[in-house]
Amino acid sequence: MQKISDSTSTANALGEFTEGNPGAGVDATLLKAPWLNSLQRELINAIEGLGGELDPTNDQQLLEAIKQIADDVSTWEKIKNIPPALPTLSRIVNISSDTRLSAHQMGLVLIDAEDSTRAITLPPTSNAGVADIIVFRVDNSGYRLVVNASSSDSIRFHTHLNPNGYPFLVLMGAGDWWHLRSDAKGNWWPIGRYDSTSLGRPVMETTIAFPPGGYGALNGALLSRVEWPWLWDHAGQSGMLVTEAERVGNEGAWTSGIDTLTFRSPEVRGEMLRILDENRGVDNDRRPGSWQDGTWIRTVAQEWTGSDISTGIHQIGTAYASADGHIKNGGPGGALPPGALAPSGEGPFPAVVSDNTIQGTATIDTKAVNNWIRLRVRNIAYPGRFKMI
Repeated sequence: MQKISDSTSTANALGEFTEGNPGAGVDATLLKAPWLNSLQRELINAIEGLGGELDPTNDQQLLEAIKQIADDVSTWEKIKNIPPALPTLSRIVNISSDTRLSAHQMGLVLIDAEDSTRAITLPPTSNAGVADIIVFRVDNSGYRLVVNASSSDSIRFHTHLNPNGYPFLVLMGAGDWWHLRSDAKGNWWPIGRYDSTSLGRPVMETTIAFPPGGYGALNGALLSRVEWPWLWDHAGQSGMLVTEAERVGNEGAWTSGIDTLTFRSPEVRGEMLRILDENRGVDNDRRPGSWQDGTWIRTVAQEWTGSDISTGIHQIGTAYASADGHIKNGGPGGALPPGALAPSGEGPFPAVVSDNTIQGTATIDTKAVNNWIRLRVRNIAYPGRFKMI
């Protein structure tokens, strides 16, 4: 706060006002604009700093601000060891336009992006000090809502991917919120959030609506590396990143996109998920995120060799393709899969084929009927989502 002597040379030696003494050649103190402006700023800051808005018809705003301070002090005096970051949370600030928040707007910040995209910038941590803020999205419009750190500040989330954190976060869906704390040293630390599900995790939903908290569809969409830097870091460190040219057959993996600015999320719609074998030996040689066809069964019997032999007596059976596994059998009494029927009598055929082959004379089918069916288990279709932030 300025003293009158900071803006004029007509103050006395103590920096105070004087009426002057013409006989002694002492001028009266002049009231200059810099000092009056300083006084006005002090009063305005006291009102706005407590969340008030200036009202030219209200001459009691300063009094109301002082009373509010007194009320806050009397309340916190009842609590010992008050954390310095907590008093700011008693404020509520409503935002419906792109805004650079000031240190006086800390607290619960309710943000509305109903009609357009929205960008909110946090105050510099050097100005905010050790203080808390909750950024809360109130609309469900689908417009992108970004909360930026100021200048060289950082929001320290997903530090397992980037130890320095990221310059912004995204609020997705009505009710999504983050509780952040400034350390006054350039960092905003996440204290809590609406949904802390791990980044990239796939989930199933019982609604076609997208839940708040940061979810996207598992539809192989092209994404921007600039708009989703943490998700791009996750993809790059996942061990499941392939090139766009390798996408066919690896639809469950991330791809590096169509250029240096994009990447692609997994495409899982309509698929059943399977746990990766990881050297157990049940489903060998599978790449993480790779696609595998179902088992196909031919609906008509043919001679077992599949060579369309037209003469002679041969084993006849049902052909299959893309089996998940098979059991070799070298003769009678050999291994059987669980539930297979044992052979009757002492025929020449191995036990493994006794329940699905017959012996007959092979001929060529002139009608060329050769239908195949793919098997599936009973299932229910739920919408699939994955965590984007």
